[in-house]
Amino acid sequence: MENNLDTLQRFVFENSAVRGNLVNLTHTLNLALNKQQLPLGLRKALGELMAASALLAATLKMNGALVMQIQSSGTLKLLVVECTTEANESFKMRATAKWSDDITDEQDLFALVAQGQFMITLDPKDGSQSYQGIVPLEGESISAVLENYMLRSEQIDTRIFLSCDGESAAGMLIQKLPETMNQLTHDFDEDTWVRIGYLAETVTDDELLHLPTETLLTRLFHEEDVRLFEPTATEFYCSCNRDSVSNMLRMLGDEEILSIIEELGNIEVNCDFCNALYVFDKVDAAQLLVSEAAVTTASLGIH
Repeated sequence: MENNLDTLQRFVFENSAVRGNLVNLTHTLNLALNKQQLPLGLRKALGELMAASALLAATLKMNGALVMQIQSSGTLKLLVVECTTEANESFKMRATAKWSDDITDEQDLFALVAQGQFMITLDPKDGSQSYQGIVPLEGESISAVLENYMLRSEQIDTRIFLSCDGESAAGMLIQKLPETMNQLTHDFDEDTWVRIGYLAETVTDDELLHLPTETLLTRLFHEEDVRLFEPTATEFYCSCNRDSVSNMLRMLGDEEILSIIEELGNIEVNCDFCNALYVFDKVDAAQLLVSEAAVTTASLGIH
């Protein structure tokens, strides 16, 4: 039986207030990262964050983007993953990293971090207000960082298990629903939560990465009544385009645009996520300046 690659599947434990998600990424991971020259340690970290972004996005009733960032003043400057979903369609993901100095394949994420912080941004696409949470980078693994974040910022007990070998990434989330705080069901649900958490802790990296979802859930929770829902696809998707790059360049202002054109002859912009190259020559630059002037005139109400 083949593994359920590049899908996320939700599941619930019947007659309890505990839910879970499982995600596997292979094609998505490679499309997202193969055009970037990433050291292995950062590739693994981004793979785990990509899996985690899908796991958490699947718990939200939101159409929009979930963005995870790890920022640091050390050799690692930034890890960022974006996961976007609309109306229960596929989870669309992209990811990138920024760092200084040379990094060996043997160095892991936490050896490269100094004064790190973890940030989650929720950006609904329906006009609702965005939300951003920032906490110190606490823990010795990305799973621990996320669990600490969920407990501190969301007050939700969550267990997260992540693995990435550089070519595939996978993750499992187990979460206690808010209803478990109800006094009438607290004892029962707490016992269930502890038992499920204990069983989940026995999962191995090899099982996460290579076992089909149904096989994995049966192996871990064979005495539990688990209901598995239909899978949702994951895919790599980068939202960059020439119009968005043009808008970014206009923010530089006329003087900066003209200076770059005069010095280099054209403007080249590479997308950090997909490595797409956008080139603006003198004619393109002139159109940017005209467009900027038109926007300014319209904003002043001049006709």
